[in-house]
Amino acid sequence: MKINRTLLLVLIWFGIIEGLSTLFLFFVAMPMKYMYDQPLGVQIAGPIHGFLFLGLVLLLVIGKYKIPLTTKTFIWGLIGSVLPLGPFIVDVTLYKLLKK
Repeated sequence: MKINRTLLLVLIWFGIIEGLSTLFLFFVAMPMKYMYDQPLGVQIAGPIHGFLFLGLVLLLVIGKYKIPLTTKTFIWGLIGSVLPLGPFIVDVTLYKLLKK
């Protein structure tokens, strides 16, 4: 089975970027909003994170058939995209697939 390494690399990097956007939202923007009454960070980072989340899910769906990802990896990818540190954990599995 031939692996689409380019799409796999895009998926890995997109997962890292989406995960970082989650951390920024949780540890910078939300504390600024709720502790210092400065909602601008959430107003900017929230939609960006939402866009990145949807992009990650779309890339997982495309990757299921084009990389191809196993059903197990695909399902863990979907679960991981919802959890705060999930994309980083799933990226470990995707990186191992890249090294094959």
